Amino acid sequence: MARSRATTTKQVTSRTTGRVGSKAKAQTSSFYVQPGLSGSKSKAVRIDVPSQTFNALFAEPERFRKLFEGYGKALVRSRATGKKVRFEVAVGPEGAAKITPIEEAASADAVPTASTGKADLDRALAAARERGRVRVAEVMNGPEMLTADDFAARLGTTRATINTWRQKHQVLGLEGAKRGFRFPAWQIGEDGKPFAVLPELFERLGDAPWAVYRFFIQHHPELDGLTAQEALRRGRDKDVLEAAENAGRTFG
Repeated sequence: MARSRATTTKQVTSRTTGRVGSKAKAQTSSFYVQPGLSGSKSKAVRIDVPSQTFNALFAEPERFRKLFEGYGKALVRSRATGKKVRFEVAVGPEGAAKITPIEEAASADAVPTASTGKADLDRALAAARERGRVRVAEVMNGPEMLTADDFAARLGTTRATINTWRQKHQVLGLEGAKRGFRFPAWQIGEDGKPFAVLPELFERLGDAPWAVYRFFIQHHPELDGLTAQEALRRGRDKDVLEAAENAGRTFG
């Protein structure tokens, strides 16, 4: 069986190219690829590349071999099928290359149309909405989320009062896909009352309950990496309000 091989020579030549009198001159290096088919009379192919590129490629020859082989497979498959194919190479700063499998393009001459673009957008939005629903369900079913009755019992008041406080943004209540609100237990401070700054947080964060929730659970550089609820428990009400003001300007 005929076998093929390719051999390369390491930096066979090194030369400087550029116009006479030009300050910018490019240093190039060359390597050769020798076909190894039995009985082949093909001559070695010389390839010139910038020396910097040459040194980067051949510092790890195995990486170059994989890249060369991946492009070759894509070329062979494209010629065999008559269709465009693609493969993706992600190169890290240290030189490691991750090559994705070859995939056939949707069409050899495929051109995105308004209808296909809209379909892609619709699918992306639908997927995003589904991820959002899943995340909301996870939050609402969390152990720290209390029903209105349980939250009222914690505060020694009634369900009706809790709903009034929620409407006035004196407490944080979240509404999910299912009927009814859930109230995070952690919004109750060390004094046994809801955080006093809640109405002001709502004002700074667009009166949006889910925005307030995210602000509470995220870590903020302005609060030395603490979450808003952690900072409030340490008495840093002013710092929390300033962080909310910044967040409101950024996303408002």
